[in-house]
Amino acid sequence: MKKIVSGIKPTGSLTLGNYLGAIKQFVKLQEERKEDEFYLFIADLHAITTRQTPHELRNRTLDIAAMYIASGLDKDRTTMFIQSEVLQHAELGYILQSNVYMGELERMTQYKDKVAKGEESIASSLFTYPALMAADILLYDADYVPVGDDQKQHLELTRDIANRFNHYYNDFFTVPEPIIPEVGARIMDLQDPYKKMSKSSDNPKGYITMFDEENMIKKKIRSAKTDSLGVIKYDPINQTGLANLLNIYASATDTNVEEIVLKYKVSNYKTFKEDLGQVLVDLLIPIQERYQDLIKSDSLQEILNQGRDRASDYAFKKMRKCKRKVGLGRK
Repeated sequence: MKKIVSGIKPTGSLTLGNYLGAIKQFVKLQEERKEDEFYLFIADLHAITTRQTPHELRNRTLDIAAMYIASGLDKDRTTMFIQSEVLQHAELGYILQSNVYMGELERMTQYKDKVAKGEESIASSLFTYPALMAADILLYDADYVPVGDDQKQHLELTRDIANRFNHYYNDFFTVPEPIIPEVGARIMDLQDPYKKMSKSSDNPKGYITMFDEENMIKKKIRSAKTDSLGVIKYDPINQTGLANLLNIYASATDTNVEEIVLKYKVSNYKTFKEDLGQVLVDLLIPIQERYQDLIKSDSLQEILNQGRDRASDYAFKKMRKCKRKVGLGRK
């Protein structure tokens, strides 16, 4: 049995991109790896590297938990919990700061991009958060971590930290390997297909949230940017917007782009968009209904309580050994 650990940061409303790129892939991974054990946490500590409105952060944290379950997560095989409720994450994060170097942290894209833009008042936690991210993974002896293209750098640093710690204190941490999703890893903005779909977009037509109503979903797909060529083919360079819609269709239906292009070879953009809109409605509305049943239920709280207790039990034992390794404590 292998252990797979994943986390999702509760910043902004969940979008279709979050669902196709992360939630759906995690559920699919569970279906494929039936013998493995899964840990899934909502990374609220990572969210506060930038200022958050407290009640909104709490609501988004519960939204994510409920949406994963509504999307088909196997709660019996998953230890799902809220990161800040397991104190050892922050504790190990601090210890790992002593095993990562300033130069390594300075090369991390998220921090480097903010510095390059000349942003002021960057929180120190944004600089050191890769150590906390490493703790999130190493605390549970993860064998694998599902990562998208924009997360590979963080996992590489986690591996470096684990190897460095193991060198100084003998083998202690499992060095994790990445799992890269085959499709759906990067869903782009509907109005600006050169940037990733995000709730922070200036144009609300650029993203579909997991809470959009049927008419809104269809309307946003109808208004999605394509081109004037009018030919349905997969050309990410010359038909970037259409390529994004084809990727969305493929990810939503678990088919490949070539099949979709063949299906609509003699069709037009209007028909294609109408069909894609209906595909997304058929996909998202049932999830929304299950989410509504869960979000205010006792069962959601029970799942999170059980996850917290299981994760805390494992993390406490790991940290007790870790502190002994580095010489902390009286004995």
